[in-house]
Amino acid sequence: MSSLLGLYLSRNNLSGPVPDNQSFNLPLLERVYLSKNELTGTVPPGFGTCKYLQQLVLPYNRFTGGIPPWLSTLPELTWISLGGNDLSGEIPAVLSNITGLTVLDFTTSRLHGEIPPELGRLAQLQWLNLEMNNLTGTIPASIRNLSMLSILDVSFNSLTGPVPRKLFGESLTELYIDENKLSGDVAFMADLSGCRSLKYIVMNSNSFAGSFPNSTLANLSSLQIFRAFENQITGRIPNMPSSVSFVDLRDNLLNGEIPQSITELKNLRGLDLSSNRLSGTIPAHVGKLTELFGLGLANNELHGPIPDSIGNLSNLQVLELSNNHLTSVIPPGLWGLENIVGLDLSRNALRGSFPPEGTENLKAITFMDLSSNQLHGKIPPSLGALSTLTYLNLSKNLLQDRVPSALGNKLSSMKTLDLSYNSLSGTIPESLANLSYLTSLNLSFNRLHGRVPEGGVFSNITLQSLEGNAALCGLPRLGLPRCPTDEFDDHRRHRSGVLKIVLPSAAAAIVVGACLFILIRVRAHVNKRAKKLPVAASEEANNRKTVSYLELARATNGFDDGNLLGAGSFGKVFRGVLDDGQTVAVKVLDVELERATVSFDAECRALRMARHRNLVRILTACSNLDFRALVLPYMPNGSLDEWLLCRDRRGLSLSRRVGIMSDVALAVAYLHHEHFEVVLHCDLKPSNVLLDQDMTACVADFGIARLLPGDDTSVVSRNMQGTIGYMAPGT
Repeated sequence: MSSLLGLYLSRNNLSGPVPDNQSFNLPLLERVYLSKNELTGTVPPGFGTCKYLQQLVLPYNRFTGGIPPWLSTLPELTWISLGGNDLSGEIPAVLSNITGLTVLDFTTSRLHGEIPPELGRLAQLQWLNLEMNNLTGTIPASIRNLSMLSILDVSFNSLTGPVPRKLFGESLTELYIDENKLSGDVAFMADLSGCRSLKYIVMNSNSFAGSFPNSTLANLSSLQIFRAFENQITGRIPNMPSSVSFVDLRDNLLNGEIPQSITELKNLRGLDLSSNRLSGTIPAHVGKLTELFGLGLANNELHGPIPDSIGNLSNLQVLELSNNHLTSVIPPGLWGLENIVGLDLSRNALRGSFPPEGTENLKAITFMDLSSNQLHGKIPPSLGALSTLTYLNLSKNLLQDRVPSALGNKLSSMKTLDLSYNSLSGTIPESLANLSYLTSLNLSFNRLHGRVPEGGVFSNITLQSLEGNAALCGLPRLGLPRCPTDEFDDHRRHRSGVLKIVLPSAAAAIVVGACLFILIRVRAHVNKRAKKLPVAASEEANNRKTVSYLELARATNGFDDGNLLGAGSFGKVFRGVLDDGQTVAVKVLDVELERATVSFDAECRALRMARHRNLVRILTACSNLDFRALVLPYMPNGSLDEWLLCRDRRGLSLSRRVGIMSDVALAVAYLHHEHFEVVLHCDLKPSNVLLDQDMTACVADFGIARLLPGDDTSVVSRNMQGTIGYMAPGT
């Protein structure tokens, strides 16, 4: 194939070394694409004989060794991409001889040493990607000569020193210098004023100091993302351009008030100013930020009320205002935020009481912390309707009256409940023992009395979680006094001794038989109820792992087809192993399909508040303009369809089939009758029923699901389509 111009073999299962220059002769070769395979050995030296080679794209293989200096002998090269391999050593300075180079990508390797200043000779370079290596030293000032540079990424290294002045040219669109050891004044940002096309500035997790230059950021009319958290930046919050959508400045030393101009940023979706030294009040017109889904102002010195307009933030999912000096009542509009997942108002001076109704509107909430305030009145029973709640902390307030038994009736996902240091009275509800996932319960320092329930969380509860309630009794293992009862009081048993003698043995037999009958019925009811109880997700929103595109790419070996579990109309599903070792299924949507985006939104909406052992839950998601993926639990036993049709599987016994049918029926019953919205799956078939390691069936793929509000099931769209021409297997 001596006339071959292009070699395109990316995204296959190729392995082993690439043949050397003695095995093939490709003198005219211009383009080589071998990315995302399992190729080994060093960077193939055979390509060093291809004098017309323009593009060498070999990322995400298993190549080892150093970056070969022979690359500098290929004068036509414009694109070198070797990232995602196991390369080591230093970056050769001789690469600067390739004067026509436009892309240089060495991401995610084990390169060390300094960035060669000679790279400043690459006048045509547009993308320099050196992220996630072990590079040290400073950012060379010679980079200022790269006037055509559009993307500079040196993040996740160990670079030190200040950012040189006059470093950036007008062509810059993306700047990533985060996760290093850089220091010095942020005055270098004044040099960005001429970068009118700059979209991303990511400079977090360094040691930058000083104040932001005046008006620099406001003049960047294309800026979308600005992240400078975890530095030592002082001064005021800078004015932002109207184009910005994400601002993260937490964990700095910023002071002064939150500028009112922030409320005019109509595109703002995420704002985090937590852990600074901000003072003043929360802007009254914060409700104008209707696109906002995350607002973090915790750990500052803010005072005054929470603005009433916050109820206008219908898309808000996370609100963190803890550890400030906020006063007044919680605005009523806050209880109507149906999409909020995490709410933290703790350690303020908020007063007032819960509304008698309305808290049940927080249909998506998993985390609520209102501790260390001055809230009084009753705990509303409507909190018991928040079936998605896993963490509730109302401690250190002035709450009174009884603990509602409703908290133990429907909070099936609850893991942590803290009601300590209030003025609650009455007995401890027996229903709290029914919360299967409740592992942390603190009722200390209230005015509770009576018997401590047994079972559930009370089986392992400590005395520290009950102390300060002098009238409690029961649980001898904790040293609490014995509870007096009418039936077993010693004095009354002595006085009724005669009756015990004359009671007919037949009556005793009837009583025993009745007790056994009741016990059997109760156990059957409990077992049946336990089977129907929804199961909480293993990691809820407050502890939910955040995954990046890079981690998902690593987990799936670059979304390699060797990890492919299946493909559908809107995308593919890959098996992956996350950085923490967890095996997952990654469902990647084809964003070029308009219906894929609709499918992604539908699945998120259908499952975000679903909690049931027979539904495949979403562990987390990764989404941006160019990529959408859902991270789901990995089901090692595949789908029901495979068990019914594939010959290499052992047959399903009758009892196993009935068990799977029962699991699916319970899931559908939950979606139709127990979910706060009626969820119609619309594509229920064996391939959408997955089996975990215990052969428990879980319903999956809600991409075309429909949701009906409330209990209204009378109207169903005529356009609800499932799998076209689908017929269930006859086996």
